[in-house]
Amino acid sequence: MSSNFQPGCITGLFRPFHENQFWLSSEALPPYTPQVDKVSDVASTVDHVLDNIDRELRCVSLQIHSHPELGFHENFAHDTLTKFLSKYDFKITKHYLGLQTAFRAEFTHGTGGRVIGINAEMDALPNGHSCGHNLIAASGVGVAVAIKAALITHDIPGKVVVIGTPAEEGGGGKIILLERGGMKDLDAVIMCHPSQGPARAVNVGSSTARQSLDVEYFGQSAHAAEAPWEGVNALDASFIAYSAISALRQQMKPTHRVHGIVSGRDWSPNVIPDYAKMQFYVRAPTKDEMDAFTERVKACLESGALATGCRMEITYGTGYYELHQNNTLGEAFAEISESYGLTAAHEDTSASTDFGNVTHELPALHPIFAIPAEKSNHSPQFAEAAATEEAHAAMLAISKVLAVLGCKFLQDSEFASEVKSMMTFVDADRPVCDLL
Repeated sequence: MSSNFQPGCITGLFRPFHENQFWLSSEALPPYTPQVDKVSDVASTVDHVLDNIDRELRCVSLQIHSHPELGFHENFAHDTLTKFLSKYDFKITKHYLGLQTAFRAEFTHGTGGRVIGINAEMDALPNGHSCGHNLIAASGVGVAVAIKAALITHDIPGKVVVIGTPAEEGGGGKIILLERGGMKDLDAVIMCHPSQGPARAVNVGSSTARQSLDVEYFGQSAHAAEAPWEGVNALDASFIAYSAISALRQQMKPTHRVHGIVSGRDWSPNVIPDYAKMQFYVRAPTKDEMDAFTERVKACLESGALATGCRMEITYGTGYYELHQNNTLGEAFAEISESYGLTAAHEDTSASTDFGNVTHELPALHPIFAIPAEKSNHSPQFAEAAATEEAHAAMLAISKVLAVLGCKFLQDSEFASEVKSMMTFVDADRPVCDLL
C-alpha cells in the first residue's frame, strides 16, 4: 500500500508547513465535503449518521468542556458519555474494572466478527480543557455510533467497544486498564487528539516516552537569622538539583526533554526550609532512551542532597511509552483523510500519552487533528479554542475518517490481517519536532 503521508507538519503537536500560518478562530472553515467518487457505501452511512448527530455531539462536547474535571475525578463526563451511549443501545459497564470514572460501552452485530476499540479521554487540566479532551470524548462516542449503524446497515459482523479512559494527564488511566485486562479482547484500537495547526491538517507521527519523578528533600529547620548553621536547607537542595539539570540541558539531545516544578510546605523567609518537593517529567523518543536519560537526571537530583546534607527520596510514576503507530492503519487513514479533504502528515512530536502503552500491546492509531488556536496545547487560549464551532467541525471530520477506518478493519479480512501482522511501526531515526 503506498503512503499518502506528507513531509511537513504543524507546531503544537505538529511542525509548521512553510507556506501556512496557524489556523485562527477568525478564519471560517469551509464544510468538509467528501469526494463522491472515493466514498464507499459504508462511508456514506457514516457521513449520514455523524451529520445527523452533529448537534448532539456538540452538546456533549460543550457540557464536558464547561465541567472540567481532573484525572480520576471525571464523574460528570463519565455520566454524560454513558448516558449518551445508552441512548444508542450500547451495553454499558460503568466504573469499569474498579476505576470510578472509567467505563466500557459495546455493541455487537452478528457472530464471528472482529472487535474494534475506541478510547475516549475526558480529563481536564487545572486551567480547564486546555488539551481538548472534550473533543476526544465527543469523537469517541460519535465514531462508535457511526460504526454501529454501518454494522447494521451493511450487515457486517463485528463488535465496537468504547472505553472511557480517565486521567491521561499524568495518571495513566489506560495503563491501569491494560494491566487489569481491560483491552485484551480488542483486535485494534483507535482515537484522535486535537492540536494547534492549519485547517484540515492531521498527523499520524509518533510521540515521546515519558517518565515522571517525584523527588522529596528532607532537611532540618532553624532560625534563618539567629542560627542558620543549625539548619539543613531542603530548598537549597532543590535549587542545586534544578541548576544541575539546567546545566545538563547543554548536553541533551534535541529530541530529549526534562521539565519540572518545585513546591514546599510551611515556608517562611525567616525559617530554613526542612522540606522541598520537585516533580519532573523526563522525555525521550523511546523507552530505552528515556530510561538512560532518567539516570542522568537522577544524578542531578542526588547532587542537591549531597551538597546540602539533605535526605532524598525519589518516587517513580507510571512510565508512558512512545506511540507505535500501526503503519497499515496509518496509511489507510491517510487515504481516507484525502477523500475528506484532509492533509495527512507523518511527523513525530515531543508530547507524550498513555495511549503509547496501548500501542505496544495491540494494533492502534492515534492521529492528531488541527483546531484553530492562538496558542498551543495546555494554554488558556487552547481551552477556549476547544469550545469553538471550528474545532467541532474538525473533530467531526476526523471522526468520519476514523469511523470509516474502523469499518474497513471489521469488514476487510485481508486488511485486518495486514494490520495485525504490522507490529513494527515507526523508524527510530526520524526526528522529533518541538512543542512550543
